[in-house]
Parts: sequence; structure tokens; C-alpha cells
Amino acid sequence: MEVNIPEVLAEVTAAHDRYEKALTENDVDVLDELFWNNQLTLRYGINEILYGHAAIAAFRSARSPVGLARTTDPVIVTTYGHDFGTANLEFFRESIGGIGRQSQSWVRMPEGWRIVAAHVSVIDR
Repeated sequence: MEVNIPEVLAEVTAAHDRYEKALTENDVDVLDELFWNNQLTLRYGINEILYGHAAIAAFRSARSPVGLARTTDPVIVTTYGHDFGTANLEFFRESIGGIGRQSQSWVRMPEGWRIVAAHVSVIDR
């Protein structure tokens, strides 16, 4: 298996960057699009456990759009073969008071790259 095939790495990085922009701008339509529309998709958040695309979409549509800006560093994207990748990052947002960590598993689907599993957590600085 090839790791970080340049064109695949560029695709997953672009999908992740699109997600990050949509997240900080509260573009719910793009966020919903980028999660695989399936009951097997999951997102473990800071204060929520969400199983299935419908639950994730409901969470996104109910969330306040205030205070979503954040800084991220480092962002590490790794791809495995042509159809799977991960994106991991640390983030800081004034409102969380700690260091946030986010991980995403991305799979190439017929409709494009989609997140199939995500995890967000916070630790003290």
C-alpha cells in the first residue's frame, strides 16, 4: 500500500480544508454534504455522541453559529492507498479554554471524499 500518493493527499487535504472553512463559517449545507450520508457514520463530539448522518445533521442545524472561529496547528493529513485518509489537528478556540483535538476518517465514495467517523475532544493546556 502506498502512503501519501501526492494526488490523493492533495484531494483529502482539499476536502479537509473545505470542511474547516465550512465549520468556522457555519455552512451547514457543506458540513452535511461532507459527512457520509449513512446510519453508520459517527461523530463523537466534546459534549455529544452522534450515530448516523441524521443525528449529525440535526446537531449541526441546532448549533449556535456564534464563536466558531479557531486557530489550528498542526494539521496532519495522511492517505493510505487511493481511497482512505485521515485528518488530525489541534485547535484553539477562546471559548473552550483548552487544546482541542479533532480526528476524521475520510473515504472516497462515488460522490467524492466523505467523513465516515470523527472525534473531537479537549484537554487542559
